[in-house]
Amino acid sequence: MSTVVHASPPTTADDINVQHLVDKDDLRNTFALAMSAMYKAEVPLYGDLVRIVKDVNQACKAETPLEERLDLERHGAIRLGTPYELRTIRRIFALIGLHPVDYYDLSVAGLPMHATAFRPVDPEALSKNPFRVFTTLLRPELLRPEPRELALSLLIRRNIFSDELTKLIGVGEDQGGFYPHQAENFILEAMKTFKWHSVAAATLDDYQKLGAEHPILADITCFNSAHINHLTPRTLDIDRAETQMKAEGLAIKSRIEGPPARKSPILLRQTSFLALREQTSFHVRGSTNLEPGSHKARFGEIEERGAALTTKGRKLYNSLLTEALEALTSAETDAEDSFNQIFDRFPDHWETMLRRGLVFFECRCTSKAREGAFSGSSSRVPLSKLVEGGIVRTVPITYEDFLPFSAAGIFRSNLYSSSEENSCGFEPFEDRQGLEAALGCQIADSQYIYAELQRQSLEKCASTLGLQEIVLDNEV
Repeated sequence: MSTVVHASPPTTADDINVQHLVDKDDLRNTFALAMSAMYKAEVPLYGDLVRIVKDVNQACKAETPLEERLDLERHGAIRLGTPYELRTIRRIFALIGLHPVDYYDLSVAGLPMHATAFRPVDPEALSKNPFRVFTTLLRPELLRPEPRELALSLLIRRNIFSDELTKLIGVGEDQGGFYPHQAENFILEAMKTFKWHSVAAATLDDYQKLGAEHPILADITCFNSAHINHLTPRTLDIDRAETQMKAEGLAIKSRIEGPPARKSPILLRQTSFLALREQTSFHVRGSTNLEPGSHKARFGEIEERGAALTTKGRKLYNSLLTEALEALTSAETDAEDSFNQIFDRFPDHWETMLRRGLVFFECRCTSKAREGAFSGSSSRVPLSKLVEGGIVRTVPITYEDFLPFSAAGIFRSNLYSSSEENSCGFEPFEDRQGLEAALGCQIADSQYIYAELQRQSLEKCASTLGLQEIVLDNEV
């Protein structure tokens, strides 16, 4: 039985008094929970991963107070094949308060695609549920002619959105959201877009041809959905969680992606259990029969999030990362130690990072300020003076985005080993304008978002204290 789409809002006075449009943050929460439940049913090991992370976070509770949003926090990842698919996904995500932030060029890692991350951008929305979806789009121009023609012929035949969902998207856009009965239908129909299909939309021969060109190409083109390829709960201690994953026998990546463990965590660290080999049926050309095969693409990932770095901080991080990765690929037996030693040059104290302008932060007035313990003036006051006097405190802003090297590394290591070569043979180059054209909108810059959060917090504290301006020490 098909789902009925209720396209009309309540019309009577009684209906209007009872029903209101569902809050986007609440709808996003329901959406994320539905996706997590679906993926847990499809990939039972993901349920084990969620349990491990929950246990580790509880064990960390005495050391680091749990954030309220932590238990809800997830990020997912999907792979899309056409601009139409990406634009429609953008419309779906906008209805739950997710917007495209940052451009990721994955061609530098030999992957024929680029990406953006859909996430909330408003601080209040982030505090309620910071669900994110890393979303890649195939770049057919990077493929050789024969596999490109085959990939596009498969993509043009499929429709990953139900008719009901397409109608509901228009309803939600026209109304500015959904009434409760519409929201329920929207979630049910949207989940169909991200559901796994064990019957491929291709023959085994076509699947193998595309897989030979690139494993990720077969995953993008040979199925009738944008199935979730991983979901990622957030942990407070990824090293402890990794140890538990190994203890429970999960096949995991050889190392954690991102910076080494630190007292003051920065950016993003992540690891995963390796993609599963799943039984899959394929169509027999010229017949209604199916033949057995298998597919490997879906895995489970965990992440530990630290502070967002300023442009200056990212430049330092990127330069150290380049040097550290070279150490990892060397023949030295202590390559991992070399990696960690190189990152020793990145300060590991919040005060130092703040003073050197490496990290974004929020400025918050303390009880002393509220009690009037500070004698305000209309002058420009250095932030360090207020911090030292206990008038304000600084809180690092959580990094809400992704690292290109880590994203590419996670995809590569879960699809093929380092001994398997990518046969695409393209020259990597970025195409932000092309992705924005496919989206139908501009992509926000996370560095600007973090800088605005910092600036607004400084202005708010200055207003509370009766100051003209609070300035950073390197601006005095």
